[in-house]
Amino acid sequence: MIRFSRYVSFAAFVLLALLPVCAQTAAAEKGAQTAKGGFRNEDEIAAKFNAWRTDAEAAVWLAFMGHKKGDIIDVAARKPHGEKADIVVRVRTAAGEKSDGVSIKLVSTATGFNQIDKRWLRQYAAMWKMPDDLIETLRLFTGETKPNRPSRDPRRMFLNELPAERQKRLVEFFTANKAEIISDLLKGDGEFSAGWILVALKSAEKPRWVLRSIDYAIKFYSEGPVEITRAGNLKIGRITMQRKGGDGGRETANMLQFKLNPAILIF
Repeated sequence: MIRFSRYVSFAAFVLLALLPVCAQTAAAEKGAQTAKGGFRNEDEIAAKFNAWRTDAEAAVWLAFMGHKKGDIIDVAARKPHGEKADIVVRVRTAAGEKSDGVSIKLVSTATGFNQIDKRWLRQYAAMWKMPDDLIETLRLFTGETKPNRPSRDPRRMFLNELPAERQKRLVEFFTANKAEIISDLLKGDGEFSAGWILVALKSAEKPRWVLRSIDYAIKFYSEGPVEITRAGNLKIGRITMQRKGGDGGRETANMLQFKLNPAILIF
C-alpha cells in the first residue's frame, strides 16, 4: 500500500471537477493536497461545503466524493450529535439525493494523536462479545478492578504486568476481531456512519488536507500487528488502546479510549 500521497498543484484539482464521475472517484483515493488556508474547526468545513458554488476546495471535495459540479442542484452540510460522522453532506442532483457522512480530524502537527472513541469497558464488551476472562483482564487494565499483584500504578495494572497467558488471550482476541473493531472505531454504523475521512492541518503556515474513503482509512489503520507496547498499552495496527486517565481521578478516568495519528494520512 502506498503511504505517502502525491502532491499536485491546486489548479490541477480544479480541473478534476470537470472529469467524469469514475475518474473523480478514483482521484478520491489519492487525495492529499495543499489547501489555500488553515482550517479552524468543523463548522468552517461544513460552511465550505454549503458554499460549494463559490468555494473551490469544496467543489474538489465533492468531486472526490463522486459528484460532478455540473450535476449538483444543492448541497446541505450539517453536524449530527455524537456520531462517527462529524458532518453529513446531503447532495441533491436531478437523479435524486445522496448523503455522505464525513469524519473530520483537525491536526496542528504531524505527530499529534486524536481520540477516536471512548466508552466504558462494558459497552465495548457488549459490542464485541468479549469473553468473561478478557473482560476481567481489561478491568484490571482500566482500574475498575484494583491490582491483585505489584504494579507501577496502584490504581490499575498495565497490560505488560499481567500474566503471559492473559496477555496472549488479549492479543489473540483483538487479532481475530481486528477488522470489525477498527470498522466500529472509524466508521460506526447506522444512518450517521462515516463514509469519508477528511484530515486537515489547522495551521495556516503550511495548510494541507487529505480526503480518503473510510474503507481506505480502515485498511490503512489496520496495517500492522496487534501487540502490547512497552508502555503497557495495546497497539491494534496503527491504533492505540489505553486507559483514559486524567479527569482529576474521577471514575471516568477508568474508561477505555482509542487513539490514532490522523496526520500520517497526509505526510
